[in-house]
Amino acid sequence: MRWWWIDRFTAFESGKLAKTVKCISLAEEQIDGYLPGYPIMPHSLVIEGLAQTGGLLVGQLSDFKRSVVLAKISKAQFHRSPKPGDQLRYTAKLERIEKDGALVCCAVDVI
Repeated sequence: MRWWWIDRFTAFESGKLAKTVKCISLAEEQIDGYLPGYPIMPHSLVIEGLAQTGGLLVGQLSDFKRSVVLAKISKAQFHRSPKPGDQLRYTAKLERIEKDGALVCCAVDVI
């Protein structure tokens, strides 16, 4: 993986739950360069942070021997765009695991 959109784990229960944090800084080029003069974190990168949190939760079950790919987002709703100084708190809960995939429910809060 080329970039990580999470900074650290705050909780991890194997096969159940993962919680991570991302601190948004103006020093990150994707924040300053996305909309010059209006620094925000693009919603696509917020979703990528959720995907990474959920992917690590699922990948850990196979000791990372199988690839984990985000295949579908059934619903995404944004109330505002995160900006420098905000902290994103991601939560991923493993709902169902099957032979060919998994269902992970995720949420993000902007603090």
